[in-house]
Amino acid sequence: MLLDAIVAVITNGDKVLLIQRAPTVRGGGYWAPVSGEVEPGESQEAAVVREAMEEVGLTVRPLRKVWENITSRGTFRLHWWLAEYIGGELVIEKREVSDARWLTAHEICGLDSTFEGDREFFQKVLPLLEREKAATAELEPEAHRV
Repeated sequence: MLLDAIVAVITNGDKVLLIQRAPTVRGGGYWAPVSGEVEPGESQEAAVVREAMEEVGLTVRPLRKVWENITSRGTFRLHWWLAEYIGGELVIEKREVSDARWLTAHEICGLDSTFEGDREFFQKVLPLLEREKAATAELEPEAHRV
């Protein structure tokens, strides 16, 4: 049986937060978005908020689930969520995270140590979401843009 986990694609303008996983955790040394298991009785949205606070000390607002995939080992069903950075200072949880950086999708695609599913998301899914967002913005009257 697959375990449910979230992947928080935390955005701040045109950048996405990536963390380098600590050497002592699964996938140590790899760069990836904030992620973690959904706890029993917890909603995916709540897991996004909790993991962002626990791993990097940031307050985020989950926007919507945008993708789903299975990890290469077949252990987890990953629920990918766009989340907006709301506030807080970047403070990494050193037991789980070695480093954290705000990067563009192009910069992320240039990293060597990333998971296959993450590369697929940043190469194929995120560009579609960005085009969708741009098309929606063009259709909205100026007075209604946020």
